[in-house]
Amino acid sequence: MSIKTPSDSDTWKLLKKGVAEIISELELQRMLKASAETGKPLRLKQGFDPSRPDIHLGHVVGLRKLRQFQEMGHTVVLIVGDWTAQIGDPSGESVTRPMLSADEVRVNARTYMEQFFKVVDRAKTEVRWQSEWFGKFDLSQVIRLTSKFTVAQFLARDDFAKRYQSGRPIAITELLYPLLQAYDSVVVQSDVEFGGIDQKFNCLVGRELQAIEGQRPQQVFLMPLLVGRDGKQKMSKSLGNYIGITEPPEEMYGKVMSIPDHLILPYFELVTDISDNDLTKIGRDLESKTVNPMELKKQLAREIAGQFHTPQAALEAQAAFETTFQRRQVPENIPEFVLSLPGGTGTDSLSLDIPQALLATRMVKSRGEARRLIAQGALKIDGKSVGQETIPVPADSALTITLGKRRFARLKLVSVPQK
Repeated sequence: MSIKTPSDSDTWKLLKKGVAEIISELELQRMLKASAETGKPLRLKQGFDPSRPDIHLGHVVGLRKLRQFQEMGHTVVLIVGDWTAQIGDPSGESVTRPMLSADEVRVNARTYMEQFFKVVDRAKTEVRWQSEWFGKFDLSQVIRLTSKFTVAQFLARDDFAKRYQSGRPIAITELLYPLLQAYDSVVVQSDVEFGGIDQKFNCLVGRELQAIEGQRPQQVFLMPLLVGRDGKQKMSKSLGNYIGITEPPEEMYGKVMSIPDHLILPYFELVTDISDNDLTKIGRDLESKTVNPMELKKQLAREIAGQFHTPQAALEAQAAFETTFQRRQVPENIPEFVLSLPGGTGTDSLSLDIPQALLATRMVKSRGEARRLIAQGALKIDGKSVGQETIPVPADSALTITLGKRRFARLKLVSVPQK
């Protein structure tokens, strides 16, 4: 296989684009050059903890970079953390993640990989499961591994340090996580590890362990954390500020349109293929206020929706958005449902249980979710806000239900004579 070299400045600039930190940049350049000369691809390690099955745009930031390296001829080694998922990893958070069963891990991993390969080239990826090596680990090997580092070294990790100083607990299992992640690098002989900037400590432990074990230390590519739609915290499903890559184009488009203006530039940089010149122009236009941010968001939303669907689907999503939100109209093609309600012939009105109606239209997953949305003022029926859980409605009528800004349904009510 022919390995491309980033000898020209444009290629190297592309590899560095949107990267928070490279450790060490000079050594990585040497490794890439040597790889091109020998024809031996670098092994690019990417691990994931299958505590949740779905991928959002925050994950895509790093996956796009992996794809760029694959296009140069290098190999991605995807580590499925089926072992570490069972002990929890704080990853810069103040709470630990729950332990998972082996079955939960397998289900999550399968879904994750289906989505992973929407961005990364499956043919140039080697998938490895941690249980290949940790499933055979015995106590002597665990003790040997822990002997390589000191507690003081691990308390230097920012999250551990803050929790220790404030008197909050740190489980011994959490101290094991960086060691296990580092051992992954030794087993697969990683040349470069990719991770978010919050994984810096763990990646550096891998570098150090490789050197202790007589291997060439891996280089580290650290990616910035994509801020979620709230404009404040990193994108996360648990925080509800995410944009999932398998969401329908209309949902994806609408969510991108909801981001604060100050995220327009970083989103263009981190999750699109926009050129540096165009990126610079967008930055200038935003700063000078010579462009309407709404128009830039439309361009951004089209590009993102087009990546994971089709350009045509993205254009249709834009048309639906403009109809629904800018012109305040209900879309024409919305799902229709029929709901039978008890009532007699000639009954003037029926009693509509709204949580039941929302469940019937599949707009919510539970009565509890329905009640929360009603209490939050998210429900409209025929364009009017509704705050009650039960309302009178005309017999044999049809209603248009709007939930939030992007969910619509038409509900036909059919009266059924009471026995």
